[in-house]
Amino acid sequence: MKIRKAAVAAGIACTLVAAPGCVTKKVFRQTVQEQDQKIDTVQSGVEANERRIKEVDEQTRQEIDGLKARTETAQVRGDEAYKKALDAEKLAKGKVLWEVTLNNEDVKFGLNEDTLTPNAGTVLDDIVRRVKSYDKTVYVEIQGHTDATGGEAYNMSLGQKRADTVRRYLNETGGIPLHLITPISFGETKPVADNGTRAGRAQNRRVVIRILE
Repeated sequence: MKIRKAAVAAGIACTLVAAPGCVTKKVFRQTVQEQDQKIDTVQSGVEANERRIKEVDEQTRQEIDGLKARTETAQVRGDEAYKKALDAEKLAKGKVLWEVTLNNEDVKFGLNEDTLTPNAGTVLDDIVRRVKSYDKTVYVEIQGHTDATGGEAYNMSLGQKRADTVRRYLNETGGIPLHLITPISFGETKPVADNGTRAGRAQNRRVVIRILE
């Protein structure tokens, strides 16, 4: 917004000329200068407001972009959770043909570990043979369990790693398609023995494999 100073000055001059009495050039210049200063102040205020409006618009745009990014991330996570729910529902509806629990004597999961021992490979090879003996498609559910050592979130993650380790073996070594194997973690939530003893914690570090139609 630009205010024409010359026009304002002309208006002042006309007013002063029309006023009674004699007006000196000095008074005229002083009056014009005062009006110029007022005009400059108004212009500065207008320009400052325009800058603030632009800054607010930019900040608003950045906040909207950030909100969009968070929304897209939440949607991806929601889609992943929905898929897992569908997989779990599919397994829940299936008839359990049989299940086997691989406890610490079978898989030898050490404290905070998810690796398999050679003895675990032998046990899993036998499970692969039984699965392949069916003349129909069957599904494999792998449940990972831990003891109560460590935090709940950490144990949930560790249980998932143990289930994923078994799944990877059944696929890479046993040749069972990945889409037929669903790994699930229960962490420390389903103990079968007392976590207050070393022997009990060893029993709780286990993997349960269920075969479903």
